[in-house]
Amino acid sequence: MAEDLRDKLGAQHLPLRDQVLAALRTAIIDGDYLPGERLTEDRLAEDFGVSRNPVREALRVAEAEGFVVILPRRGAVVASPSSGTITDMFAVRQRLETLAARLAAERATAADVASLRALLDQGREATQRHDLARVAELNSTLHLRILQISGNPWLSSIAKSLYLHVQWVFRLGAAERAPHSWAEHIQLVDAIESGDGDRAERAALDHLDAASAAAYENAEGGYGAR
Repeated sequence: MAEDLRDKLGAQHLPLRDQVLAALRTAIIDGDYLPGERLTEDRLAEDFGVSRNPVREALRVAEAEGFVVILPRRGAVVASPSSGTITDMFAVRQRLETLAARLAAERATAADVASLRALLDQGREATQRHDLARVAELNSTLHLRILQISGNPWLSSIAKSLYLHVQWVFRLGAAERAPHSWAEHIQLVDAIESGDGDRAERAALDHLDAASAAAYENAEGGYGAR
């Protein structure tokens, strides 16, 4: 991971702090840095091939975003999504995704459904390969695509920052959750294809109920072993 990051950073046309922040977010979301893991400035500077200054600045932003906690005398550690965080996240998802599913059922074209089916295929293949980071990424991509198909640009705009955390929480429990999640996704896409808004809304709600239960279980059990 570190070699890949060093190769990429500095080659992008972004301030170095923003490049380090993006790389740090990705490493946390993908499970390269686990909840509770200590992130010293020296270690991150070495991992990313940069000086400590952009690392320090990136850590402050990551703390504000909820990915990192900076503790007195210990420094930065990867945050652990709490039950309260899970509650807040799924409260928003329930409003967004049920509405998006209903609108998508009413508005989806054949090409839209085909794009969702393609994501389902990729998700199944990634699950079979046990590529959990890719599974988590595709999970968010699928839900964001449904928001896009809904035709309501406000839904997509509101969801952008939320789905970084959705992807992170999903990744932390993906080893157990992924096969069930993709089966639920098939039901959701089937409902959208049917054109029945009520059915699509119910499928989205059923999926969210199962996803939230799994996320609560992970939060209560701790993330250190993953």
